[in-house]
Amino acid sequence: MDLKLYLEEKRRAVEEALQRYLPAEDQFPPFLHRAIRYSVFAGGKRLRPILAIASCEAVRGDWRRVLPHACALELIHTYSLIHDDLPAMDDDDYRRGLPTSHRVFGEAIAILAGDALLSEAFRLLSSPEAREGLDDSLVLDLIHEIAAASGSEGMVGGQALDVHEEGKEVDVGLLQWIHAHKTGAMITVSVRTGARVGGAREEELEALTRYGKAIGLAFQIVDDILDVEGEEGKLGKRVKKDASKKKATYPGLLGLERAKEEAGRLLGEALSAIEGFGEEADPLREIARYVIERRR
Repeated sequence: MDLKLYLEEKRRAVEEALQRYLPAEDQFPPFLHRAIRYSVFAGGKRLRPILAIASCEAVRGDWRRVLPHACALELIHTYSLIHDDLPAMDDDDYRRGLPTSHRVFGEAIAILAGDALLSEAFRLLSSPEAREGLDDSLVLDLIHEIAAASGSEGMVGGQALDVHEEGKEVDVGLLQWIHAHKTGAMITVSVRTGARVGGAREEELEALTRYGKAIGLAFQIVDDILDVEGEEGKLGKRVKKDASKKKATYPGLLGLERAKEEAGRLLGEALSAIEGFGEEADPLREIARYVIERRR
């Protein structure tokens, strides 16, 4: 399959849906909505919503039914990036090659834009469009699972520990926990959301969950590697910041070569998890390879 074409087609569908779902720039208060849309439409791979779409397709579901959920996942991801870039967190000036939200709109509005995006995500997840054709129990389960993946037992918990452990001795087990929650939790729930909306059988959902966990951890390991040897112009953000902040990373703990080996091992684990699927899961297979081989 042509992964580049697939990613572009699905990215465009996600962008068009986000345009519909978000308040217009001139909606009152306009300065807040400008800040929201600035970060949402600042570019990006749209990996999480595309994973939800591809997972829905892998279980022979209609991917259009998962668009509201996919977009909600992207809103949560964008909120996390806005807050992650703040001076109290990673203190970044650029994201995706553009000035970060707090550099353009000030810290207070950046924080509030992030807050609003998190709320908008759950408004979208509970909207009539997202609920259409789904059992009420499944709708509630999806909201519950996405909330857990994005909260203190998921992404935020991983981010908190990442900050808390800066400059401290961290073993591989704790580092894996941080990465699996800081980054992996939202990637895994994206895969699971698409599968569940698509009507996955239990054994299919279990296999896709293993896939999601493997590529979620691999994604963060590759991010760590790119921070060491990536190019700032290609990444659109500052590099070598992990070492300067004394963050726990796989290259820092294991060395670059062993970190790359671990990413490769996780690719094999992800592909093995979905080997029982047919060609409908080819996008997931190619996305897994892309996650490991990417250079930005």
